[in-house]
Amino acid sequence: MTDLSQLEADLTAAVAAAGDVAALETVRVSALGKSGSVSELLKTMGQLSPDERRERGPLINGLRDRITAAIAARKAELEAAELEARLAAERVDLTLPPPPERRGRVHPTMQVLDEMIAIFADMGFGLAEGPDIEDDFHNFTALNFPPKHPAREMHDTFWLPQNEAGERKLLRTHTSPVQVRVMQQGQNKKLPGWIAQGQAPPIRVIVPGRVYRSDSDATHTPMFHQMEGLVIDRNIHMGHLKWTLDAFTRRFFETDAVVTRFRPHHFPFTEPSCEMDVQCDRSGGSIKIGEGSDWLEILGGGMVHPKVLANCGLDPDEWQGFAFGLGIDRLGALKYGMPDLRDMFASDVRWLEHWGFSAFQAPNPATGLS
Repeated sequence: MTDLSQLEADLTAAVAAAGDVAALETVRVSALGKSGSVSELLKTMGQLSPDERRERGPLINGLRDRITAAIAARKAELEAAELEARLAAERVDLTLPPPPERRGRVHPTMQVLDEMIAIFADMGFGLAEGPDIEDDFHNFTALNFPPKHPAREMHDTFWLPQNEAGERKLLRTHTSPVQVRVMQQGQNKKLPGWIAQGQAPPIRVIVPGRVYRSDSDATHTPMFHQMEGLVIDRNIHMGHLKWTLDAFTRRFFETDAVVTRFRPHHFPFTEPSCEMDVQCDRSGGSIKIGEGSDWLEILGGGMVHPKVLANCGLDPDEWQGFAFGLGIDRLGALKYGMPDLRDMFASDVRWLEHWGFSAFQAPNPATGLS
């Protein structure tokens, strides 16, 4: 009895002296663990006679139960004290100002699109839109693409599966099909209502939107944004095209020092056709527009081919016009120094925080936009 009383007193004191849950766990193992002092006493029960077991069994089991209860009570006290200390250390000071809220950013593509629309709107251009999924006629045939033209092949165009009528739709490779629809709308007022800005000549529209081509590298992406322009009127010539693009380029790049040149080129839907270069400086790992002695091609255009006018129901002997096309993402990358077009579609918030535009900044004096 004296041994059990002394053991209980020692264990109770050890439990009370435990300063944290880890120390208390050490006491528990030393008493109730597999080789603990109380567990060793329980193991001796098998060596006792029946009378001794009846006498010592309740005493040892009672000791185990009281030590177990003491450990549980002490553990609850220690855990409550730890919680109080944590709450005191992690208390929120409600008098402090809140952390700054992350503001959304305007994507560079949308910023550049708005800038371009504002510039052309000042020149009197309306806005036209059309479907992303097109048919062969509007995307190729009406635009004078020969039947075996490489752009019709799978490596350039995303073709959709053949439908029940045997027709294969495609993801438009340019926004030129909308130009076709605008010209057709002027001849047929029963065309679907989603064809925006359809009108009879004279026509002056820009056509922004997403286009799709099977191509991917630092300067090409499978989906990108393009803007095309179309002017149809009487007595239109290349001089009108050159003035329009010169004026747009100077205002877009915000400098009158932009020097342009026009080189002969070939497009199926324009004749004559040209590509426009801007003078630039490529030194220092960046491209600076409006200075230097290098040249950079930025867009293509030309006079609308007579066959395209005829395919759209216009008399080429009465009407002439010009068209041009340029990449919205590419022009934005040139203007703001972005090195890789693919980053514009990577959905990386860090990139957008760096390159994006604030919706609340002061208006740009060149475009009137934020």
